[in-house]
Amino acid sequence: MKKSASLFAGLLLTLSSAVAISEDQVSAALSHANAAVEHGKLGHAPVLFEHAKLALDNALAGSLVAKGKSKNHLDAAAKSLQVAIDHAALGHAEVATKAAEEAVEHIKASK
Repeated sequence: MKKSASLFAGLLLTLSSAVAISEDQVSAALSHANAAVEHGKLGHAPVLFEHAKLALDNALAGSLVAKGKSKNHLDAAAKSLQVAIDHAALGHAEVATKAAEEAVEHIKASK
């Protein structure tokens, strides 16, 4: 009985840690995606590129532990961020900004 209680407590701790990590990753992804949008609106494609890359890393990390609707939205955000990165690399700030805005909406919906 004591082993079961310890095992259960360990499992709960692991799960709660995964949820906290996911929330931190999602918050970081949202922060960087918002920064990408702001710089994109100013025509700063290289800065948008950097923030979109960081947002993508965090969105993917959050997606690894997310489930259901949250995972679907983080996956969609990751796709939009990749589009933003691709266009920012080409200097297409306007198109990259629209993709980053889509990512922001998906990240918000994942919460």
